Order: sequence, then C-alpha cells, then structure tokens
Amino acid sequence: MLFDVDGTLVDSTPLVERAGREWAVEYGIDPDVFMSGAHGRRTSDRVAEFVPPGQVREATARLDALEAVSTDGITALPGALELLSDLGGLPHAFVTSMDRAQLKVRTGVAGIPSPPIVVTAEDVPDGKPDPSGYLRAARLLGVDPSACVVVEDAPAGIAAGRAAGATVVALVTSHPEESLGEAHHVVQDLSRVSAIPTGLHLTAG
Repeated sequence: MLFDVDGTLVDSTPLVERAGREWAVEYGIDPDVFMSGAHGRRTSDRVAEFVPPGQVREATARLDALEAVSTDGITALPGALELLSDLGGLPHAFVTSMDRAQLKVRTGVAGIPSPPIVVTAEDVPDGKPDPSGYLRAARLLGVDPSACVVVEDAPAGIAAGRAAGATVVALVTSHPEESLGEAHHVVQDLSRVSAIPTGLHLTAG
C-alpha cells in the first residue's frame, strides 16, 4: 500500500490555499491560475512554472515559509486513522510531495502515524506526475510496483501511480470526481476503504 499524504490522509487545504494565494499575489501571479494546478505537486515544481530559474529556490522557500506560519485547519481525513490502524502486517509506505519538515508537522497535528518507509520531495529527482516516488517506495518495501495499490487524491498523483505500474485508488477529497478518471477505482474517502489480508476492500456509494 502506497499512500499519498496531503489530501489523502491529511487535510491541509485551507492552509495550502491561503499560503499559495498570498504567495501568488506577492509575485504578481494570478492566484486562481497558480492554485489550479498546485495540489499534489512538489512546491518547487509548481513554482518553477511561474518564476525564472534563478528565482525558483528563493520563491519556493518563501512559499514554504508562508505555509509554516500556521497549522490551523489541519485534520485527519475521514477513515484515515481507522484504515492505518487496521493494516496489520500489510507493507505500506507514504509517498508525498511535501518535504520532511512539512510532513512531520502536518501528520503530527493530524495524529497520523508515519510508517518506517516514507518518500518525500527531497528523495526523488522529479516530483509527481513522475513515478519516481512510487517506484522508490516499492523498491524500499521489496515488492514489485505492479503488486502495489497507490491511494491518491490528485490527478498528478494518479498519473504517477499509473506510470509506476500500480493499481490506483482515487479519493474525492480535493478534486472533482470527473478529474480522477485515470484512476482504476474512485471512492469518496477512506471511510469507504478497509484492509483485508490480501489488500484493500472498497465499498461503493
């Protein structure tokens, strides 16, 4: 089981929206345009689409700083804690577009326990939709990517999971269902997902 974190296990949408929009105004960018493709992407990758190459590091650091100002609104998404506690011996990992500092803060506030294997933005050369993160997690778990289930909430993550060769389950927690059509399965949230000895069981509705 390979889980995305933000938007899948943890809801930090209010924080991300506030910081992203404030950052965009500071840099003279339309906030709606910037945020329309920001979710599920590495911050540096999204920033690089709007500022000159020589400014990417500084601009990324500024956006990270804006996101770090507050933890207001960060919560565990429905069913996340219950599913993680029921996984038992099923091997699983987190694959996130956040850096390790962001991951530690947001999972800590939400009460989400991190597994031994976590792949963050710093661990891969390219972020989602590139499959590097999911391929690395499968390798660290010692399993073939085709034997993995990726749980995601964003089109970029769905594309990464499919490119890795995994089965992708998408949650309608941050994007409209019609934008998640590339996933193999779509459910409302993790309250519709339960662990069984051989994988995950999905409940429709």
